Amino acid sequence: MKQLKTIPHFKNEAEERKFWQTHDSTEYVDYSSVKNVKFPNLKLTSKPITIRLPQTLIERLKIAANKMDVPYQALIKKLLFEGMAK
Repeated sequence: MKQLKTIPHFKNEAEERKFWQTHDSTEYVDYSSVKNVKFPNLKLTSKPITIRLPQTLIERLKIAANKMDVPYQALIKKLLFEGMAK
């Protein structure tokens, strides 16, 4: 078993995020004893909505999503998020 490095203390979440984007967690964490855990009482962080779209637009979205190998609803969310970020 290799010697693991000590995880540094972080001032905030942004600092921690930046650290893990540039470091390999396998050098800091022993994953051999990890167990799967279930959280049955978690609530969805998204809310379902109903929106009317032209059938032709839905078909175009489905075709584009298929080419990207993602569900079309995920593509719609991505496009909405990107549009709102501008």
